[in-house]
Amino acid sequence: MNSTLDTLFPVILSGGAGSRLWPMSREALPKQLLPLISDQTMLQETVLRLANIPAIAPPLLVCNNEHRFLAAEQLMQIGVKPLALMLEPLARNTAAAIAAAAKYLYDIDPDAMMLVLPADHLIENLNALSEAVEQARQIAAQDFLVTFGLAPNSPETGYGYIHKGEALSELDSAFRVDRFEEKPDYDTACRYVDDGGYYWNSGMFVFKASVFLEELNQYEPEIALASANAVKLSQTDFDFTRLDQNAFAQSPSKSIDYAVMERTNKAALVPVSMGWSDIGSWSSLWIANDKDEFGNVKRGDVFSDQSMNCFLRAESRALAVIGVEDLIVVETSDAVLVVHQDYAEDVKNVVEHLKAQNRTEHLQHSRVYRPWGWYESIDSGERFLVKRIMVNPGAKLSLQMHHHRAEHWVVVSGTALISSANESKLLNENQSTYIPVGEIHRLENPGKMPLHLIEVQSGSYLSEDDIVRLDDNYNR
Repeated sequence: MNSTLDTLFPVILSGGAGSRLWPMSREALPKQLLPLISDQTMLQETVLRLANIPAIAPPLLVCNNEHRFLAAEQLMQIGVKPLALMLEPLARNTAAAIAAAAKYLYDIDPDAMMLVLPADHLIENLNALSEAVEQARQIAAQDFLVTFGLAPNSPETGYGYIHKGEALSELDSAFRVDRFEEKPDYDTACRYVDDGGYYWNSGMFVFKASVFLEELNQYEPEIALASANAVKLSQTDFDFTRLDQNAFAQSPSKSIDYAVMERTNKAALVPVSMGWSDIGSWSSLWIANDKDEFGNVKRGDVFSDQSMNCFLRAESRALAVIGVEDLIVVETSDAVLVVHQDYAEDVKNVVEHLKAQNRTEHLQHSRVYRPWGWYESIDSGERFLVKRIMVNPGAKLSLQMHHHRAEHWVVVSGTALISSANESKLLNENQSTYIPVGEIHRLENPGKMPLHLIEVQSGSYLSEDDIVRLDDNYNR
């Protein structure tokens, strides 16, 4: 690939968990993979807005290994073929993720210019973004590490802040970074806003791969070495670039701010107002959405009466609220959240409680997505579990067996091809089959329409880890 400083390589970071947006956002389906503002997911919105930026290359997406098929499918849905889909085998924070992307691009061109964007931010003014990126590109060409500072319009306590230093002689509207500030209390945040010299820390950057790696080598050589080795030893699997797990695990877990930006003398700030939000909590989502005449945001089957300034979202059933104010109510098929707007930042405490109780509601929804489709738990009891299963056209599950459970399958719609040790057979609507304990089998959709079926499991142990995969198209 021919690359000069005129080409910008977007690096999209999609590894977050979004615990403050529970119960919608969960580890298996975090906020960046959800449609929270529009019909597009946050990841799709992020990738699509790149079209407004001149001389932009296809995106390099860095995501959690467990989200790889969902991320790939979402990019395919919007017609985007990425430069690479880089998989993190485990979480090591933003410094290591960006370092791995920088090393990948450095091997293409040492002077590759990177635009680093989180996958879960809202940006309303795309022209302002494009202009700020162009300005940052010019500064980064002079070997600065450029970050974007958002002009604060309220004393937010959920964001970090950046204090601007002296103006760069080349551009009066760009500055050296004086210092980074942690998330403040309310009184301190008010002082920052009144001061006029403080900006919200966006977590967005522009810099050369070579310059970032030089600074990382100086301040955090362990992160630089581990990330470089993880890329060097990476393997290609389908369209995925799998970072080497053992090498990547050697990296300390630090943010790019702690690792580099707070310590380098090459940090520069481009202030910008572009309608930005990190959509970090339900209250920020309430602010970002259109409201009715009473200040309510309503999504799904929602009825409200004599209620004001509420965020109301129903995913699976009717939701009714009467005579309440300033509440967030979010309903999913297996959990309901009710919280006052003032306590939206504390939703993460629910997630910690679920973890401590060894529950599963923080890990996944009742509908669980797989590369072949999805399954949804309908009912369960002692020695039985009922699921609804959807298999995409042309997709197949792994060749597998179970030590502890038998399975009954009833086709609701579509065509199922069931293979076992003894035979292969086609099942159509209203037909069924039985898979005994220990029998090797495979389920496939040979048709052109989605296959829907009901599965009834019975046995002494019904967890998902009772699957012995003998062959799998998805290398799980």
